[in-house]
Amino acid sequence: PRALDATTTIPVPAPRSVPGVRVPAPGPVPVPTPVPGSAEARAPSVADTNIRVDVGLLDGLMTLVGELVLARNQIVRHTASAAGDPALLATVQRLNLLTTELQAGVMKTRMQPIGNVLGKFPRVVRDLAVACGKQVRLDIEGQDTELDRTIIEAIRDPLTHAVRNAVDHGIEAAAGRVAWGKPPEGRLHLRAFHESGKVVIEIADDGAGIDPNRVRDKALAAKLVTADRVAGMSARELVNLVFLPGFTTADRVTHFSGRGVGMDVVRTNIEKIGGTVDLESRPARGTTVRMKIPLTLAIIPALTITSGAERYAIPQVSVVELLHIDADRAGRAVESVHGAPVYRLRGSLLPLVSLARELGDCAERPAGAGLNVVVVQADDRQFGLIVDAIHDTEEIVVKPLQKLLKGVGAFAGATIMGDGKVALILDVLGLAQRAHVLTGTRARARAEAVPDTTPTEVREPALLFAAPGGGRMAVPLACVARLEEFPRSAVERVGRGFVVQYRGAILPLVDAGRARGARPKRPRDPNAPLQVVVCAHRGRRAGLVVGRVIDIVDEAVAARAPATRPGVAFTAVVRDRVTEFLDVDALLDAEGGAP
Repeated sequence: PRALDATTTIPVPAPRSVPGVRVPAPGPVPVPTPVPGSAEARAPSVADTNIRVDVGLLDGLMTLVGELVLARNQIVRHTASAAGDPALLATVQRLNLLTTELQAGVMKTRMQPIGNVLGKFPRVVRDLAVACGKQVRLDIEGQDTELDRTIIEAIRDPLTHAVRNAVDHGIEAAAGRVAWGKPPEGRLHLRAFHESGKVVIEIADDGAGIDPNRVRDKALAAKLVTADRVAGMSARELVNLVFLPGFTTADRVTHFSGRGVGMDVVRTNIEKIGGTVDLESRPARGTTVRMKIPLTLAIIPALTITSGAERYAIPQVSVVELLHIDADRAGRAVESVHGAPVYRLRGSLLPLVSLARELGDCAERPAGAGLNVVVVQADDRQFGLIVDAIHDTEEIVVKPLQKLLKGVGAFAGATIMGDGKVALILDVLGLAQRAHVLTGTRARARAEAVPDTTPTEVREPALLFAAPGGGRMAVPLACVARLEEFPRSAVERVGRGFVVQYRGAILPLVDAGRARGARPKRPRDPNAPLQVVVCAHRGRRAGLVVGRVIDIVDEAVAARAPATRPGVAFTAVVRDRVTEFLDVDALLDAEGGAP
């Protein structure tokens, strides 16, 4: 026989003895061994790469990671406030990095594809279409989009309600579609995708759409709203009345609809997990229900703020930007529209809401103080939340509220901060509803927006800051990745420049004062943290050391002058002050200056 290239021997058990028959002793049998690189060696079985883990064990592991994150936050806070030795600071930074990686790994174990939920809808749609006498074709996109297991369980019922409503109420019968010039078969499209740190799920149909006038008449007939309230509503606001409890457009109660518990359940359940629901409909063209859902509920990044004597946390996904209005501008910058305070932000009116007033804190603010405003987004609308102080962003572990506080719409949960104290997590959507800023806000802001009357002027959003050596400078907002504070003890010298360890990488530092060609001034307080603008452009990243961040501007730059110093793109007048706009490419090519 032909010899094998690679063999191994295995013992063969002796055969059963038969009386009167002599059997020779067995010898070693050659068994081929998979050659490295062959198909047999490259194809491990599923059992070799997967194991079964109890869900309760994963939940317990997630709880332990949450407690580890809390302990990490406490250690980082105490280390930053005390001047320790460099070895301790390096160890804490390493602990911070390892905790973040461990948290990300455990979060991945809880992630499941949304296809586990969407996969059941073809049968649901088919059975419902047959029962309603309709022809419906279902298209599903994005089944590999992953969500936390608890989120997937929470969205199962809302998705079912939305799909059933689309088939029963949205898509017409074949005869009605042909009369409108549509194909007899209706189309229902389910789509899931990631957007801005959230998962967006769209349920779109090409049916009859929603008639705003019919919705208004049904709501008035059911006494869900008053005639005075609907008189000033736009078509979009009338359509969103379908989310009211007890609302239905069905003329009779059937096995599938007419009980008025559909869209109300959808919005309520989605808002419970921190998501939002938006409805867009065009008569005779179709309806789209858009749900925005957070990836997870266990550990989230949040911005900590202070109002009165209490600290609160705002989920980072709801924060758009931060504003500080100087005391000398606060009086004339804040205007009043229909008795409500607004701020003119880049040509649009931004409604302002005082957090202290909404939470019942009647303490008066000191006279002559500026305004700290957190611009947040509730549903698809923005408003400014006036707070006393704005602190840092950190990852928090969400704890559920007790029964006594669950009825308060301003809070979504609680967390334990780095100093061991409890802070409440604000519900941005609940605050917007309490302050009555959702109804008609966008329409009024768009109607009262200031038009650009000078088409030759250039509008470019930019970050305005004071340079360490004095004067005002700006960089394009599109190049700004983050705003950070670093302790001076974290700065290390490498060659002729300075760097800092940042998010698992090495971030070079550039002194903004050197772009002006002047020697930077030494800070008054040598222990003051560095104010750093992290700039990213064309795949490169560097930290720009600034004196103080002033504001984000999006004003028409009319008066320009060519640059007279290296590192400066041009000079312009912004808010009645000469401001130098930095050349970001030259900035990233520069060497780090002494911070």
